[in-house]
Amino acid sequence: MNKFLENKIMTGNSSKETKGAWIVHHSRKIAMDLAAPAEYSVMDEAGKAAELLMRLGASAEDNLSKLEVDAIAKSANLNVRTELPHYLDLLKSRRLIDISAEEVQVLGVTTRGVLGHAADIFEDASPDNRERAAIEIGELTSESPLLFSEVQEYVGDTYKMKSRDAADFLNRAGEIGFIDVEGDDPSNLLLFNGNLFKRDSIKKSATVLSSLDSTEQSRLSEVNAMLKASGCVLASYCETQLGTPLFEKLKAAGVLEINTVSNENGEHAFVTLPGAFHKFVNPLVDDSFDLAKALVSALSYGIHLRPSSQGRIVSVDWILGALIDGRTIGPATAIGADYRVLERNRVVKLIPAQGSMYSMRLLKREIGQLALEVLKRGDANAETINVPPSAPMSGYIGPERTRETLRKRQSQPSKQHTHDILSALRGGRGL
Repeated sequence: MNKFLENKIMTGNSSKETKGAWIVHHSRKIAMDLAAPAEYSVMDEAGKAAELLMRLGASAEDNLSKLEVDAIAKSANLNVRTELPHYLDLLKSRRLIDISAEEVQVLGVTTRGVLGHAADIFEDASPDNRERAAIEIGELTSESPLLFSEVQEYVGDTYKMKSRDAADFLNRAGEIGFIDVEGDDPSNLLLFNGNLFKRDSIKKSATVLSSLDSTEQSRLSEVNAMLKASGCVLASYCETQLGTPLFEKLKAAGVLEINTVSNENGEHAFVTLPGAFHKFVNPLVDDSFDLAKALVSALSYGIHLRPSSQGRIVSVDWILGALIDGRTIGPATAIGADYRVLERNRVVKLIPAQGSMYSMRLLKREIGQLALEVLKRGDANAETINVPPSAPMSGYIGPERTRETLRKRQSQPSKQHTHDILSALRGGRGL
């Protein structure tokens, strides 16, 4: 068996929070495949319960009306008539919420707490070997790209599958999106995961850099420096700096993450680094729901695109500091326009003021703290961001969904370039 996998066996199981993070990751993939919920029913249930709990909860205990709960369930893509009652009963049975005739009482939650509960719900429902294997291959392929054949052998040995069954399992995992499969030669198929650059990101990025030619190295170094200084930069600017071929293969491999903000004038993508939080937290765990990235994108929009008459952000340190301290900020017109997505996910609460203006307070303190760590390092050059300032931010698509869409339409030359990046990482095991 491959030496890397032998060492992995010796390291023992992942933390409960990491397991929960993979449950959430995989359940989102399951939701996009018609057959997968029946194949991975325990994973589907645990992931949906976690998504609902994360949206219901805040840093402090809170009471929500039935109308609010229904709206939250819809934002989590749950059927209010058939699915919501089940998940409310499930969370109540675990003493995470209390239900009365008029409202739902929710205990204070954190991302790590929700992920821990997801892992407990998963284990208590007696998942089968394929569901357990799905979590482990997510973990394995986020640490380093691996050959299909060596993972097939490992899964077969560990989860008592015949060789053909293990191959079928991995192929299906690739179809659902638990893992990515790259390569044309059956003997050199590589498995990896979109979270590859959330761990040891500095070392892995250095390995990728060394695999590029001198011109590409220079371009990527410049973009990395800007991202480290600002935290968030418009994707069109990065594409201009890198050139489209290099930009495409870096996105597909997960070297760069794309956060897409929607408004009435279209979609506008911002780039962040996958390991942007690595100095402060475990990015795989602490931003599993993409809430900090959504807040970073909304704030970046407000810093650079909003006119001062509508409430343009002058100091992100001040505004996030006030929110983290529990203060209410506003009123401003921009608050009612730029934080709708965060309101739907219960990161912030919007409070109507006079006219079209709103005030805002932070419900999930930890999300504000993560966003501040990323943004306080510097400001992106306002000249590089050119989005119509009058349009409100009404939607957000996280990095993994964007990367998945790109992978489906990636051209063959671009796929080969992505394979080259993964091969470079595999050669050095990302070190």
